[in-house]
Amino acid sequence: MSASLLAACVFAFVASITPGPNNVMLAASGATFGFRRTVPHVLGVFLGFMALQAAVALGLGQVFAASATLQTALKWVGAAYLLWLAWKIGTAGRPAADPDARPLSFLQAAAFQVANPKGWTFAIGVAAIAVDGTTSPAQALAVAALVATIGLPCMAVWAGCGVAVGRWLTSDRALRAFNAAMGIACAASAATIFL
Repeated sequence: MSASLLAACVFAFVASITPGPNNVMLAASGATFGFRRTVPHVLGVFLGFMALQAAVALGLGQVFAASATLQTALKWVGAAYLLWLAWKIGTAGRPAADPDARPLSFLQAAAFQVANPKGWTFAIGVAAIAVDGTTSPAQALAVAALVATIGLPCMAVWAGCGVAVGRWLTSDRALRAFNAAMGIACAASAATIFL
């Protein structure tokens, strides 16, 4: 393994295990819906991020970095979507008490990666470390698959921690308080986009 690929793997682990919008949403989903119902959300983040990483490694990151308009648009779209998700998380109750409550679907979680500013920063960082102008599409896809695979157990840890916390939240009031805290954390991550 080359030094740059090893550095990208370490960066991927640190970025994947630390708090961010995806991990906050996975913890809230685990607490509210349980691990099994959160699996499509985990897989959506996994494959959505892998696609984003591959696109960035193939040159989309350079286009994005060169366009202030695209960066500004992503900030506003990402912040708006995060605030909407924060509202959904923060107001979620126990599924039995709220028949409309549903975890994020596979497609919703995958699509969120396009609007996730931390995901873009992460993908551009990995590409800067592990990809150069001579990278073939197969190499870019291999880097994307490796980085996403490193993130998969990290996502499962966050969902599992949510499940563990959910077991302690025996009252509806406690679950609502936890979800409100997760919603606030998600909203705070939207605010950091503009710092």
